[in-house]
Amino acid sequence: MIAPIALFVYDRLDMTIKTVDALKNNTLSHESSLFIYSDAAKDTSNFAEVEKIREYILGIVGFKEVTIIRREKNFGLAENIIDGVGSLVEKYGKVIVLEDDLITHPKFLEFMNKGLDAYEDDTNVASIHGFVYPIKDLPETFFLKGADCWGWATWNRAWRVFERDGSLLLEELKKQKTTYEFDFGGSYPYTKMLKDQINGRNNSWAIRWYASAFLRNMVTLYPRESLVAHIGYCGTHTRWYSRYDNSNGAINTEYIPTLKKIDTIVIKEVLEKFERYFKHRKINIVINILKNYLFKK
Repeated sequence: MIAPIALFVYDRLDMTIKTVDALKNNTLSHESSLFIYSDAAKDTSNFAEVEKIREYILGIVGFKEVTIIRREKNFGLAENIIDGVGSLVEKYGKVIVLEDDLITHPKFLEFMNKGLDAYEDDTNVASIHGFVYPIKDLPETFFLKGADCWGWATWNRAWRVFERDGSLLLEELKKQKTTYEFDFGGSYPYTKMLKDQINGRNNSWAIRWYASAFLRNMVTLYPRESLVAHIGYCGTHTRWYSRYDNSNGAINTEYIPTLKKIDTIVIKEVLEKFERYFKHRKINIVINILKNYLFKK
C-alpha cells in the first residue's frame, strides 16, 4: 500500500502552492492519498490569509484522492502535526509528513515508500527522512540516531514512542548522561532547544520527536543527497540564526536516489562529518551576523 501523505498548512499561500506543485510532480503522486490539515487562524490578523489557503486547497488535484481537515480552532503547528500524524498512523499504519514550506524531489515519495517497506518490521528504525545537509562523500543511504522533521515518514509502531512532555525527555537525557551525544558532539544546540520548549520559548514538536527516538536508541534513514529543500524561514518557529543558514539550497533533480536495505548502525565517519559540518556552519553564522551588524545601513 502506498503511504498516505499528511500536509500541514496555515497561512502561507505562495509557499503552499510551491510545496503542492512539487509534490504533484512526484512519480507516485497519482497513486497517493493526500490529507491536508488546515489550521484555523490564531486571531483576526491572519484570518484572510488562512481563508485564501482554504480556498486554494479545495481545488487541488493530481492525487489519488484529497481529504481536507479544517481545524475549527487554532491548534498551533505542534498540536496540528501531533494530532494529524497520530490519527493517520493509527488508521493506515504509516504516513509521509510534509509542512507547507518544503519542496520535494520528484523521487521523494518513491524513496519514502521504499524505505517504509524495507524497514517496516525493524523496530530499531524510527523514520525515513528526505532532507540532508550538503555534506560531501556520504554513503548512498545511512543512519543517524534519533528522528528528524523536514520531509519524513514513519510507522504507527515508531510514533508510539513519541513523548509530549519535554521535561521527562530532558530528565532522561541527563540521567543517561547523553546530552553531549544528543547535541552531535556539542556541535548543535539540541539540548537548548529542548529546554526552550519546556520553558515555553518554542513549541517544537520536532525536538521532542528527535529526543523520543534518541532515548530509545532508534535511528533514521537518510539519502546521500537531499530530496527536500526548505524554503520557510519566515514561519512561527524560525530561530534567530535561521536567515543566515544555508540549508535551503536547491535540489539536485539529476540525482536519482537508490535504496538497498543496510544494517541499522550509525557509521562513526558519517557522524563525524555531520559534527564537522555543524561546527563549520556555526562559525559561518556568527561571521554573517557580524558582517550584517558592521555593514548595516
